[in-house]
Amino acid sequence: MYEMKPLFKGRMQALLPDIIDFEKFNKIIHQSPRNFIRCNTIKISPESLFERLKQRWNVVQPFPNHKEIILIDQDLLPGELGNALEHILGYYYVQEVSSMMSALALDPRPEELILDVCASPGSKTSQIAASMKNTGTLIANDLKIDRIKILAATLERCGVMNAIITRNDGILLCERLAKRGLKFDKILLDAPCSGEGTLRSSPKTFLMWNPKVVKNLSRMQKKLLAYSLKCLKSGGTLVYSTCTHSPEENESVVNFAINNFPVRVEIINLPLKCREGITSWHEDSYSQEVQKCCRIYPHDNDSEGFFVAKMTLLEEVK
Repeated sequence: MYEMKPLFKGRMQALLPDIIDFEKFNKIIHQSPRNFIRCNTIKISPESLFERLKQRWNVVQPFPNHKEIILIDQDLLPGELGNALEHILGYYYVQEVSSMMSALALDPRPEELILDVCASPGSKTSQIAASMKNTGTLIANDLKIDRIKILAATLERCGVMNAIITRNDGILLCERLAKRGLKFDKILLDAPCSGEGTLRSSPKTFLMWNPKVVKNLSRMQKKLLAYSLKCLKSGGTLVYSTCTHSPEENESVVNFAINNFPVRVEIINLPLKCREGITSWHEDSYSQEVQKCCRIYPHDNDSEGFFVAKMTLLEEVK
C-alpha cells in the first residue's frame, strides 16, 4: 500500500485541518473507487439502459435529476464493465462520477458552438455531445497522436456526429482561432494537472507526486485559461476543472482570471457535495469570489477528488 509523501501529506493536512476530516480522507484514498457509468443518451435512454443492466448487475441511479449517472453497486471482475455488450455498443461510458461534474457545470445546449480544449480520452467530450443532442458544433482538441486515437475511438463508439477533432497545442489553437475571430458559446478547459484526486484509481500518483510539477503546471494552466478566454463570446461560459486538490492549480488559476480578465465566477449547483474554494494558501491571498468554486473531496462523496469553476465572460477579450 502506497502512502502520501511527507510534503504532500502536510499540504493535505493544511487543506483539511480537522484531524477526523483528514483521517477520513486518508482512509478512503486507499480504497478502490466505486463502479460508475454514464448512459450515452445519443444511443439509448437511461430508463432502457437501466432495464437492460439490472438483469445482470445491481444497478442504482443515485441522482434523481441525473438519471444518466448509474452506479454498479457490487464487486466486479477486472474488465467486466468494459467487456459488456452495452459498452461495446456505446450505450454507456465507464466514467468516475466526479469526472462528470465539469460537463454538468458547463450545461451544453443543442445547436451551440463549444470547444473542449483538452479533450482526450473523450469522456467529457461525449458527455457534452449527448447534452447537445448531437447538434451544433463541438471542437474536440488534444495534442499527442496516441491521445487523439483514443479520443476518436471514443467518439466513434458513442455515435458522436457533431464533433470536429483537432490536433494542436491548446494555447496555439486558441490563439489561431481568436485571430480568425471565431468565438465560442461555451468552453471546457479540463486542464492537465498533477492528479492528486486520482489516488484511488491510480495509486502510482502517490509515488509520482512532485511539488515542482505542481508549480510548473500552474503556470501552464494559467496560460491555457488566458488563451481560452480569447476564444469565448461575451456572455459565454467557461468551465475550468482539474482532478487535483492543489490550490496552485485551482484557486490560484481562477484568481488569475479574475485579476486579468472581465470574468464573473458563478455559483455551481452539482449533485455531489461541494466545499467552497479557499481564499488563502501559504503566502497567497485570493479573491473572495473563488469561494464559488467547487472542491470535491473523496471522503465527502465516496468518489475521486475534483475541482470545478464556472466563469462568465462579461466582454470579449482581444
